[in-house]
Amino acid sequence: MKSRRTSLRPPRISAEAAGSNGAMTLALYQGLTRVLSPAAPALLRRRVSRGKEDAARLGERRGEASRPRPHGRLIWIHGASVGESLAALPLVSALLQQTGRHVLVTTGTVTSAQLMEERLPPGALHQYVPLDSRDYVRRFLEHWRPDLALFVESELWPNLILQTQTQGIPMGLINARLSERSFRAWRYAPALARRILSAFDIALAQDADIAERLIGLGASSVRIAGSLKADAPPLPVDEAAVASFRAAAGARAIFLAASTHPGEDESVMEVASGFRQQRPDALTVIVPRHPQRGAEIEALAKALGLRSVRRSSGALPSSDTEIYIADTLGELGLFYRAAPFAFLGGSLVEHGGQNPLEPARLGTAVVTGPHIHNFEAIYSVLLKAQGEGLIHSPAELAQTVAKLSLNPDLASELGVRAREAATGLSGALSATIAAAEALLASHART
Repeated sequence: MKSRRTSLRPPRISAEAAGSNGAMTLALYQGLTRVLSPAAPALLRRRVSRGKEDAARLGERRGEASRPRPHGRLIWIHGASVGESLAALPLVSALLQQTGRHVLVTTGTVTSAQLMEERLPPGALHQYVPLDSRDYVRRFLEHWRPDLALFVESELWPNLILQTQTQGIPMGLINARLSERSFRAWRYAPALARRILSAFDIALAQDADIAERLIGLGASSVRIAGSLKADAPPLPVDEAAVASFRAAAGARAIFLAASTHPGEDESVMEVASGFRQQRPDALTVIVPRHPQRGAEIEALAKALGLRSVRRSSGALPSSDTEIYIADTLGELGLFYRAAPFAFLGGSLVEHGGQNPLEPARLGTAVVTGPHIHNFEAIYSVLLKAQGEGLIHSPAELAQTVAKLSLNPDLASELGVRAREAATGLSGALSATIAAAEALLASHART
């Protein structure tokens, strides 16, 4: 069975079948996952060869625990990948304040697993989420026996959700996100959407629009709590690494393109070339969303005649470096601190944008393309506070880069506005803690 993120999107079935019989749709999905489960080991091995799975921990993807269940109460928090799991870290720490508790964090990507191993506090542990097979999910639940399950944002797998409900485990959908596009897709499968969303005891939406969509699809208890990402601490940084980079960059104008996706790097390099015609000392820093793309981006730069170096090689930018490829893990905090503004990727292509609160919280002005539906409410607040920063094409990006580079005071002012707006969005953490504690208390009485 191929592992896919649903992002609140229904399985690929006909609108007629989904709309007329949600039970049939669910049965079809469960039947397909059961039939395809024997092929899972081969597919997992293939993903290992592509760097998308951890060979040493494949058993976890089949629901086989690699660690014993700790004694006491266990709270299970599941997030799809890096963004969701990092947003949950303050919640993990808060829930561990009471003695006798442990937190299990599950994710589905190798990168998120590496970060969790580094950043989870004592009392918390990480496992890969099982593939969405009923047998795998049952095996996972029978071992871990969580007292509470919290699903972050939009990671809703039917078997995982419904088997958790069958076990009588209270569930919350936290930091819930549902774009207008995903809402329209789910409306083709209303009965299935209702079956899944009504399994949650509570759903904490990031904003009023998301709350309305969740209610429209059948979520039974919805509250507006804001975004956990607004309460996350600033991205960590190695101060010595910041100092080394700043010394190497000197007084050069920096154009930072953060969390870029395939299809965007060409545009960024086009902007970089034009930028250097105005500022011959300009340095463009590209931080790919997936560090393993470093070699691919280096080859692209070479093909375009641009001098580049990769940070993964241990190199710092020299005076003749035009493109610095920051293909390392967990160093975005360094580059946001070193650049007065940043273009956030995943927005010139139809990915849906990347988290703008990370640069904003550090006082870095935000520039983004038009495809930002994953963070639409947050971008709305930040861009309104800045008064600018939304671009629709590489040409507009080039104009914005030139404008902010030639006006450092303006870039600094926009960064201050972004930071103030980000601070004003906080508050979701306390609401989420309260909801989790209420669910735990209710479960203890049953």
